[in-house]
Amino acid sequence: MKGSFSPMRSAAAPDLHSKPVFVESPQKTSSPNLQILRQKNHTTATRLSEYLHDMTEGSGTQKGTQRKASQNDVETLGDHASDEQQRSGDESEKGWSETASPKPSQPQLSRTAKICILGPVTLTYFLWFLDLAVISTATPAITSEFNSLADVGWYGGAYQLASSAFTPLTGKIFRSFSIKWTFITFFLIFELGSVLCGAAQSSAMFIVGRAIAGIGCSGISTGALTIIAAILPPRASAQALGVNMGLGQLGLAVGPIIGGAFTEFASWRWCFYINLPIGAVVLALLLLFRIPEPEPKKPAREVFGTAVKSLDLPGFALISPAVTMLLLGLQFGGNDYAWKSSVVIGLIVGAAATFVCFLLWEHRQGDDAMVPFAMLTNRVIWAAAGNMAFVLASILIADFYLAIYFQAVNNDSPLMSGVHLLPTCIGIVLFTIISGVLIEKLGYYLPWMVGGSIISAIGYGLLSLLAPNTPAPNWIGYQVFYGVGSGCTTVGAYIAVQNLVPAAQIPTAMAIVIFFQGMGGAVFLVVANAIFTNSLRQLLQQGVAKIGFTPDIIVNAGARGIRQLGLERGQLATVLKAYSDSIDNVMYLGIGAACVALGFACALGWKDIRVEKELNKVQKAEVSPTESKDVV
Repeated sequence: MKGSFSPMRSAAAPDLHSKPVFVESPQKTSSPNLQILRQKNHTTATRLSEYLHDMTEGSGTQKGTQRKASQNDVETLGDHASDEQQRSGDESEKGWSETASPKPSQPQLSRTAKICILGPVTLTYFLWFLDLAVISTATPAITSEFNSLADVGWYGGAYQLASSAFTPLTGKIFRSFSIKWTFITFFLIFELGSVLCGAAQSSAMFIVGRAIAGIGCSGISTGALTIIAAILPPRASAQALGVNMGLGQLGLAVGPIIGGAFTEFASWRWCFYINLPIGAVVLALLLLFRIPEPEPKKPAREVFGTAVKSLDLPGFALISPAVTMLLLGLQFGGNDYAWKSSVVIGLIVGAAATFVCFLLWEHRQGDDAMVPFAMLTNRVIWAAAGNMAFVLASILIADFYLAIYFQAVNNDSPLMSGVHLLPTCIGIVLFTIISGVLIEKLGYYLPWMVGGSIISAIGYGLLSLLAPNTPAPNWIGYQVFYGVGSGCTTVGAYIAVQNLVPAAQIPTAMAIVIFFQGMGGAVFLVVANAIFTNSLRQLLQQGVAKIGFTPDIIVNAGARGIRQLGLERGQLATVLKAYSDSIDNVMYLGIGAACVALGFACALGWKDIRVEKELNKVQKAEVSPTESKDVV
C-alpha cells in the first residue's frame, strides 16, 4: 500500500533509526499468541501509516519529505504503542481517565435485533417529545378549566424539575443495574404519570402527575442514549443518534396538532391517555430482546446492600429540595407574594444554601458522587451540558407561549393553533435529522451549533415583534427562522459527548448533560411564566379604566376564557394588546437563552469526530502483559 510499511522484518541489531523489529523467542517460535500479537501490531502500524499518509498527501514540493517523516513518526508511535500496551496490564484505573477503556467483548447482535431494539427506543423518544409538545396547545383549555393561568409555568416546569433532579441519579442506576430492566422500570413510571395527568381533578393533581411523568422521563432519556451507545459502534452512533432523535421529534411536530385535536373534539385528557397504547407496543418489543451491557455489573442484591453509597442518595436528597425551593421562589414572586416578601427571599436563599451543601458533599464523595467533579473538568462535558440547558430552554419558551398567542390573541381553536405551530416544529425536526447525518459524514459539529444558535436568536428577535394584527406571512417566516436554527442545535452536543468522551463514562456524562438540560428547561419555563404573568398584570392594571375588570379577573379567566367575559370591542383590544406585549417580553428571554447557548457551543472547540474515532481505535489496541514480553 502506498505510503505504508511492514514492521515484520528480520534485521541485525536495531538502531534508533531502523524500523521496529519483532524478535521471536526460541521457546515460542510457533506460539499462536505470538502470531496474533504480530497481526495486531501490523494492523495498528498500518492504520497509523495510512492516517499520517493522508494528512501529508497533497503538500506540494515537500510531499516526499513529509511522507518519510510520517513513516518515522509511525515507527516511533508503534514503539510507544507497544510500550504503553505492556504497561497498561499493570496499571489500575484511578478516577476518571482521559482515554477510553476498551469495552468488554459482547456477543454481536444481529441486524434484526438492533432494529427491534432501536425501534422501541425511537418510540420512547416520540412519546418524550410528544409529551413536551402536546401540552402546549392544551394548556389554554387546562387553565380555563382549573382557573390556573398562573400555574402555566409549573405544567412544564414540574415535568422538567422532576426530570432534572432525577437525571444524575439515573446515570448511577444505569451503571449499576441492568440497562434493559432499568429502562423498562422508568418507562412504566412515565406511563403512570400520564394516567394521573389524564385523570386529574385539580391543577395540583395535574402538576403531581407531570412530576411523576418527569421522573420516568429522566430514565427514558438517559437510558435511550445509553442503549444507542451500547449496541452500535462509534462510527454509526452519530448518524443513528441524529436519525433516532429526528424521528423521535416527530412527536414535537405532531404534538401541538394532536393536543389541539383532542382538546377541540374530545378532551385535553386524551393528550395523556394516548401514551398508553403506544407504551404497550414499546414494552412488548423491549421484552423480546436482550440489550448488551457495556461493562460487567454487580449482582442487584449487592448494589441494593450499598445503595446509599453507590447511588449517592444523600446527594440526591440535597439537590432535589434545592431545585424545588428555587422554582417555588420564582413561581411565587410577583404572583402569590411580593418579590421582597420573606417567603420568596427565604425560598431563594434556602435553595442557594442547600445547593452549596450539595456541592460540598459531591466534592467529598469524589468519583463516587452523583455528579463527579472530575468529569465536570472535562471541557466537552461541561460545555455540552451548558449548551443543552439553554437550547431546551429556548425551545420550550417558544412552544408554550406561541400556543398562548395563537389561542388567546388570534382566537385560534386548539387544533388550528397546533397547525399554525407547524413551521416551528417541522423546521426543528428536519434540521435535527439533517444536522445529525451531516455531522457524521463531514465530522464537524461546531458549525451547526454556532450557526443554529445565531439563527435561533434572530428568530426570537422576530417573534418579539408579534402583535394582535401581525399578518400570517410574517409569523410564519418568524417561526421558520427560529425552527431551522433550533433544529441545527439539538444533536451536536450529544454527538460530541458520544465521540469525545471515554466509552465507560458515557452513561454518567449523558446523565450530567441531561440533568443540566432539564434544569435549564425547568428554570426558564418558570422564569418565563414569572415574566409573562407579572407583565400581564402590570399592563392590565395600567388599562383597568378602559377594561372595566381587575387584573385578577382577566388572569383567572384563562387564555381561552377572556372572550367569555362579555368584553366590548375596545376593552377586548386592550386585553389582547396586554397579552401580546407580555408574550413579546417572554421572547426577549428566548433571545438571551440562544445567545448563551452560542457561547457554550463555542467552548466545545473545533473537533473532527472522524479523526477522534481513528485515534481512539489506535488507543484501544491492547496487548496482554505476557504477550508483550515477546516484543523487543
